Amino acid sequence: MKDEEWIATIESLCESKAGEFRLIGYEHVTAQEVWECVSAAYAKTGEPAMHQVVNDILSLKVMKFMNFMTISAYRGTQF
Repeated sequence: MKDEEWIATIESLCESKAGEFRLIGYEHVTAQEVWECVSAAYAKTGEPAMHQVVNDILSLKVMKFMNFMTISAYRGTQF
């Protein structure tokens, strides 16, 4: 898969997950915030295999996302 296709796929998955969160009442979630939450785990270990990234996005739970956003706000790194 080419880099452009990979980026488009990730953007699409993040937008889908953000849309899912909006459907359950979290109206201001963006795809960028979803990606920041998921990719924060890769800061120390590096980016994993493609299937793991896809799984991490699709299996992201709202509680984990909200914890990430709260901690980011406390640190002053909110997106």
